Amino acid sequence: MEQQISPGKSWYDRQYKLLIVIPIIILIASIVYISFFYIQHNDFIYKDVSLSGGTSITLHGDVDSAKLESDLKLQFSDLSIRKLTDLTSAQPIAIVLESSAQPEELKQAIESSLGYPLTDDNSSTEFSGSTLSESFYKQLILAIVISFILMSFVIFILFRTFIPSIAVIFAAFADIVMPLALINLLGIKLSAAGIAAFLMLIGYSVDTDILLTTRALKKREGTLNERIFGAFKTGTFMTITALFAVLPAFFIVTGLPDSFRQIFLILALGLLADLINTWLTNASIIKWYCEKKGIN
Repeated sequence: MEQQISPGKSWYDRQYKLLIVIPIIILIASIVYISFFYIQHNDFIYKDVSLSGGTSITLHGDVDSAKLESDLKLQFSDLSIRKLTDLTSAQPIAIVLESSAQPEELKQAIESSLGYPLTDDNSSTEFSGSTLSESFYKQLILAIVISFILMSFVIFILFRTFIPSIAVIFAAFADIVMPLALINLLGIKLSAAGIAAFLMLIGYSVDTDILLTTRALKKREGTLNERIFGAFKTGTFMTITALFAVLPAFFIVTGLPDSFRQIFLILALGLLADLINTWLTNASIIKWYCEKKGIN
């Protein structure tokens, strides 16, 4: 076993400092993109009606979404239309229309396009005021900030050393920033559930980082490389297992509520980012720190 992994170890000993360049470049690109996004939109994300305020009307059954969009787009420039389909039959089951317009205004326009009235049997309507939605959005962002600060506080108490603690916090920060940049790039409007998914990422992201740091600093069995490699096997198994849970759920859950699929997508992107940030960034920092401190 020792002969099988020693070539990999020697390569890792020579190149581990260069591995950190990859996630650093991705993180910088993500921060630059989010900064330009904020300048353009005066916000860090695209918000759906649950966060910006507006009307959401769900039309049940097979509805001609193309005709609806062409009829309503001129009247409602911010109109968003999503088609929901059944997984097994691939048949349309509903269409969700979202706009900042008032419920009656949007409802009348839809009825005019469809040629029949909307009732409780063929549709459902949700409305949230802009003031209430904005307040809710700010509370969610505050919850994320407080959670991140508390997580950082716990990490410093746990390890009581500056560089390893900063490495864990840095990896958790990158696990949030990278998926956020990609979500914006894809043009996805985040709901309240999507913001909550980023809150969940804080917990997910530190698991493997704590595992790695604890194995490297506090364990003494085997060499440093063997402890890092052991943490790598356990940590990647944990992350891949979680990915196998959320990715099928993202593709399977095609019906209501759509917010579930958004949670699964954000968690999947965050877990993929965690593979990069933990085992390239954090592992390289921890190995460098241990060598400087003579921890073998």
